[in-house]
Amino acid sequence: MKYATPFGTSAELILNPHFDADAPYDSTQQAVLNDAAFATARATISAWPGYAPTPLHALPGLAAEAGVKAIHYKDESTRFGLGSFKALGGAYAVLRLLVRTIAEKKGVEATVAEILDGAHDDVVSGITVCCATDGNHGRSVAWGAQTFGCRCVIFVHATVSEGRKRAIEAYGAEVRRSAGNYDDSVREADTTARAEGWTVVSDTSYPGYTETPKDVMQGYELMAAEAAGALPEPPTHVFIQTGVGGVAAAVAGQLRRRYGTQAPRVILADPEKSACWLETMRHGEPTPVEGDLDTLMAGLACGEISLLAWDVLKPLAFATVSVADEDAVALMRRLADPAPGDPAIVAGESAVAGLSALMAAAAHGPARTALGLDDNARVLIFGTEGDTDPALYTELVGRPADAVRGAA
Repeated sequence: MKYATPFGTSAELILNPHFDADAPYDSTQQAVLNDAAFATARATISAWPGYAPTPLHALPGLAAEAGVKAIHYKDESTRFGLGSFKALGGAYAVLRLLVRTIAEKKGVEATVAEILDGAHDDVVSGITVCCATDGNHGRSVAWGAQTFGCRCVIFVHATVSEGRKRAIEAYGAEVRRSAGNYDDSVREADTTARAEGWTVVSDTSYPGYTETPKDVMQGYELMAAEAAGALPEPPTHVFIQTGVGGVAAAVAGQLRRRYGTQAPRVILADPEKSACWLETMRHGEPTPVEGDLDTLMAGLACGEISLLAWDVLKPLAFATVSVADEDAVALMRRLADPAPGDPAIVAGESAVAGLSALMAAAAHGPARTALGLDDNARVLIFGTEGDTDPALYTELVGRPADAVRGAA
């Protein structure tokens, strides 16, 4: 279904042919995301210095405009000072890698405190982690490497801004710029790691590489668990942005295990210029998209889905909706200059795809009906980043993020 959005663009909605509200959370999903692994992630991350649950904002003004009962926005802009939810995933995966490597080499189960105190620097200092990134995942991996004491090399593709590159370098990582798009940088990171004896800490999975992305996704689940625990009522819908799909799978898996067959409908919001999930839903199987993938939503500029995310989302995602860059900018501005009753929120361009998809679908009768949106709908949104590129945020919104925060 294609339709016009309130922002002067168009969107497309495709229902997932594999969705099954009554399907069990079976061994395929459990192998990727499960309660035992999440318990470890939660206990570990919540013990880190500076941990605190991020805010969950009620948006009654936008809810009234959308004709739904409630919208709640999980604001990840303050997560560990890194500005995005990615702090939960990459750094946790670095830590898990170090613990496993220490166990292999020394036969001991290292604690976080021991690693932070340098008790295992004889092993840790010899480890180099690397990954490809659009910005936020690389920042998390670099922060984790700096925090826990190993070396880090990050690969960024041609369209990653200099501001995001410098933000990664600020955490002590070497940053190398690759030719091509995000998927090309993933391949370059993998090839270089094999040649140099480094370890890839990626948020996407591909044939032959699946274990570390599970750690990344387990970390992401904490964001969903925090939100569910803070909501006054269970959500009926979740609109969440997709790059490779790891965060959407983490949210869907956590909420399905929590709520069972009463879990909310999960709607994926895919940038129209890198709509690999839209094409995957259209064809019913993982389907890449090619080209420069040059969406303004840089953190979502991915042409190939994560195979692990597909294992989880294949039966759990209800639909996918495309989002135009212009719609994302419109919602960044709406959150900065909020509807009556709503707080002012600093949201980066990749943070608002889910909210953009909701507002566009809610304004179109057939899309609204197809997604089951009505005046009893309770919608959960994940605002996955703040002003991770401050200069770009100022350019798009018209004033600096600090001015928006000061007006809140």
